[in-house]
Amino acid sequence: MSTAPTVPTTALVTGASSGLGREFAAQLAARGHDLVLVARSRERLEEVAEELGSVHGVKTHVVVKDLSQPHAGRQVAQELADRSLHVDLLVNNAGFGTAGRFEEIAAERDHDLLMVNVVALVDLTHALLPAMLERGTGAVLNVGSTAGYQPSPYLSVYSASKTFVLNFSLALRQEYRGRGIRVTALCPGPVETKFFEVIGTRNAAVAGSFTTPEPVVRTALHALDRDRAYVTPGLGNALMAHLTPRRPRTLVAWVGERICRKALRPEKGGNTLAAGSAAS
Repeated sequence: MSTAPTVPTTALVTGASSGLGREFAAQLAARGHDLVLVARSRERLEEVAEELGSVHGVKTHVVVKDLSQPHAGRQVAQELADRSLHVDLLVNNAGFGTAGRFEEIAAERDHDLLMVNVVALVDLTHALLPAMLERGTGAVLNVGSTAGYQPSPYLSVYSASKTFVLNFSLALRQEYRGRGIRVTALCPGPVETKFFEVIGTRNAAVAGSFTTPEPVVRTALHALDRDRAYVTPGLGNALMAHLTPRRPRTLVAWVGERICRKALRPEKGGNTLAAGSAAS
């Protein structure tokens, strides 16, 4: 059953053209939220916007932006201001990964990864949170990963970016508790999206069990409703994440290297890892 929102009423979702982002948009529209959809592909964004607006009777707005480009987050915020749009819920979903031996991954690709996964996420939060604070209500939902709970060799830059997302979210939540702003981090395990198709192998899902976007997004929104700090959907994924020892760090990295070697193996059926490829 869909739930009509009280506050927030307008949600911005990055990476909204496919995968988790599209599912976030669909479930938020079903709750009655108006939408601002952000991604690189105008055609796919307009398709999603038209469908959700027609089915759920909500207003939909499309912002076409490559978040790997410098100042992209600020440019999105400026476009919102130019259209007189305010955002009550920011869903920082856009992101991608790289996998393989570090020296074999294109430096430009890891740079773009950090621009999307970290810089654009922080820039959008900087741009939109002050107005939420002024209104006395709002929420931020940041999409991390179980990879962010520990060092992940052969996924080193990706996992480090998701560690940033988790720690940033937890710190921000403490800053704004009691001031009307909710902050939740979603840290899913492997999800059936184009992420692994584009990265080149499902072996990059080194631990945890695959699930689909629908239950992941449903769990994330429920966690946000309950003002939870973070959530890892799926019992197996949650156990994997929380039973991993945190100390000593060098031992955790040693264990992680052995687990993550799987990402280097050819996938059954002949696919080989395309180091540095990823889905955005």
